[in-house]
Amino acid sequence: MPFLLAPRPRHSASPSLLTTLRHLGAAGLFLLAILDSTPFPTFAGPDILTAILAATHKPLWYEYAAAATAGSVLGAYLTFRVARRAGSAYLDKKFKKGSLTKFLKLFQRWGTGTLMASAAIPIPSPTSMFFAAAGASDYPKGRFIGLVTLSRGVRYFAIAYLAGRYGRHFLRVLRHPMQYWGWFALFIVLALLLLVGGIVMSRKLEPVSREEVLERG
Repeated sequence: MPFLLAPRPRHSASPSLLTTLRHLGAAGLFLLAILDSTPFPTFAGPDILTAILAATHKPLWYEYAAAATAGSVLGAYLTFRVARRAGSAYLDKKFKKGSLTKFLKLFQRWGTGTLMASAAIPIPSPTSMFFAAAGASDYPKGRFIGLVTLSRGVRYFAIAYLAGRYGRHFLRVLRHPMQYWGWFALFIVLALLLLVGGIVMSRKLEPVSREEVLERG
């Protein structure tokens, strides 16, 4: 693929995981996105790396977005799959028991809404906990993959498009969000609308989910 062969600008920087993955380009972004969707969070690492790569290689913004989305979906499915096989024992081992009960109750009540919001809103959040909770419960696999793909796709394509269009100005906003409080407020409003939309969808899909469980039983 062309984005894997594109030349990378060389900058002198202290050795770090993010720096190494940045020089790997889309391949590094793909690997980081996989890791971020597992119980080893990178604290918005894929968001930052997507923005940096798209801002420095603007013609390839959509391919970086695709790499981040694909890696994130793969990592989410791996977490989902392992949790489904191991059940609650996996969650007890990988996460603190204090937060385990809270997340399971939250997911059981708002399932689709919490899954969509945590996967789509670009803020540091324990998204892998929701992926694991979905796997440990009876959440349908096909619906899980579809929702994560849609949510992550919207997230990373939006970040890559804005970074590719506005370049370093967009990176400056990410580094100093409070200096752009107007845009930050708009982002909060959009995030809340997305959360409400996810909750509404969760309520509509809940009867269908129950019917699927009864059919399988």
